[in-house]
Amino acid sequence: MKKKCFKCGRVKDLSAFYKHKKMLDGHLGKCKECAKKDVTNHRNKNIERYREYDRQRSKLPHRIKRYVTYQKKYRKAYPLRYATNTILGNAVKYGKIKKPKSCSMCKRKTRIMGHHEDYYKPLDVIWVCQVCHKKLHKESN
Repeated sequence: MKKKCFKCGRVKDLSAFYKHKKMLDGHLGKCKECAKKDVTNHRNKNIERYREYDRQRSKLPHRIKRYVTYQKKYRKAYPLRYATNTILGNAVKYGKIKKPKSCSMCKRKTRIMGHHEDYYKPLDVIWVCQVCHKKLHKESN
């Protein structure tokens, strides 16, 4: 079955639309692609409000408890990664390694993190931004 998106005007399979009980055919009038763009644009236009909301939400007791539980599971599941990241963090903290201000791949000046090609070499890292870090992990899989 096909449906026309009221936003982009393209005719797509029904699977390209989110389900919505109150719509006549049971699916939203705009496609998933357009809905995602709208949500992203709205968040970007109101980013400070959303950041404050996220900061407050992260302080809720049930979220703190869930985060601590997640951390414990992660540390147990990946002890080498945890140890490697701890060693790197301490080296940066105590000035043995200087963390650059910009990404070594895209040169953006943003939050920088160390990417390990080999967890057995904790101080051998590529300093990258979050976007480039995700790309590196995607390429290695």
